[in-house]
Amino acid sequence: MLLSRHRKVFYIESSLVMKSDNPKKRKPWGLPGHASTFTAKLNIHGKKLMICIWWDQLGEVYYELLNPSETITGTLYRIRLMRLTRALKEKFLQYYSRHHKIILLHDNARPHVAVTVKYYLKTLGSKVPPHSPYSPDIAPSDYHLFRSVAHALSEQRFTSYEDTKPRVDSWITSKDKEFFRLGIRTLPERWKKVSASDGQYFD
Repeated sequence: MLLSRHRKVFYIESSLVMKSDNPKKRKPWGLPGHASTFTAKLNIHGKKLMICIWWDQLGEVYYELLNPSETITGTLYRIRLMRLTRALKEKFLQYYSRHHKIILLHDNARPHVAVTVKYYLKTLGSKVPPHSPYSPDIAPSDYHLFRSVAHALSEQRFTSYEDTKPRVDSWITSKDKEFFRLGIRTLPERWKKVSASDGQYFD
């Protein structure tokens, strides 16, 4: 199994951030051809704000808050992967010196499978496990990380983009390694449940 290998494992997901009254009752959200995601919803004058975050069992590696008018394309996603690579080199220099490969788990949204993205990941030697569409039950960001974000930030009020980032930073620093480790360690068991349930959705 991929998670049992001595490799670094990172995860990428995106979540829409909007106004919400009770995110706990919010159902998974998705678009045709995209994996479902849970939404952490904040009040920023009714505008949408997307969080893109890469993390592993030690914690957050790199994240960005996208401007409301920004749309992710294959080109923009590749640029963000390049920024992730720089963040890795800064935070994990010893890891890079040992030439370990990265296992990147992301869904099959169109920007993630663009030719330019696939080529860039190939040059890095990264591995990308297959991900079934409409499967939030096997996406750690959905079943673990974003549920916590939604619970922590849903009742807060934000007045601007600049006001949002410190709150997200505060949430990240409030989580210890055990929180992130739990999200990763439960993944193999969820894979088994998905296989046993013949791909049916479960919470």
